[in-house]
Amino acid sequence: MDAGAAAHPAAGKDAETRRGPGRPRTEELDGQILAATLAIIDADEAVTVSRVVDRSGVSRAALYRRWPSMTTLIAAALDVGRTMPAPLANAEDLRAGMFEFLMGASAELDETSYPDQRFRQRIRLVMSDRALQQAYWESHVSVRRSPIEDALRAGVAAGSLRADLDVEACFDLIAGIFYYQLVVRGDRFDNPAARARCRAGLEVAWRGMTSDG
Repeated sequence: MDAGAAAHPAAGKDAETRRGPGRPRTEELDGQILAATLAIIDADEAVTVSRVVDRSGVSRAALYRRWPSMTTLIAAALDVGRTMPAPLANAEDLRAGMFEFLMGASAELDETSYPDQRFRQRIRLVMSDRALQQAYWESHVSVRRSPIEDALRAGVAAGSLRADLDVEACFDLIAGIFYYQLVVRGDRFDNPAARARCRAGLEVAWRGMTSDG
């Protein structure tokens, strides 16, 4: 739903008319609320109950029923445009599969699916609010680690990776390579030099993880 149209209560009535018979009402309300919250975030405004109600056209009661905590609402809105990654496609060649997965995932973070401005807003918001940071971690970020962590555990079991490998620490190390380019260097993943640094960092991490490294 267009966030601008959702700013008026009448938008809710229009949506009621357009809603197909098979679409749950709660799904529609969630869409309105998340779109409104995301519009507020993208506009660099503070997310408040009043602003969400005004932009979404839903009642306060409906908002509180769906999202009793503004922290969890903001965390969900920040994740709009992100997807749950599938398991590694190339499971037989762990190195190739992991590199393809990570380099491909970074390439997909473009201005259409997840704008750079939204990414920066996400970093700013979670760093200024520890409760939001924890909520976003628990409900969204930690879940997306599983494809790589599962693949690393499989590598340990198969003997291709070190038996004493700390899988969670390895993921933190790998993720840090990518976040450093964005957060510290202020670079973008469409920059070939940044992607080359990421690949070089992965090569170093990989050599440290392998049983013969």
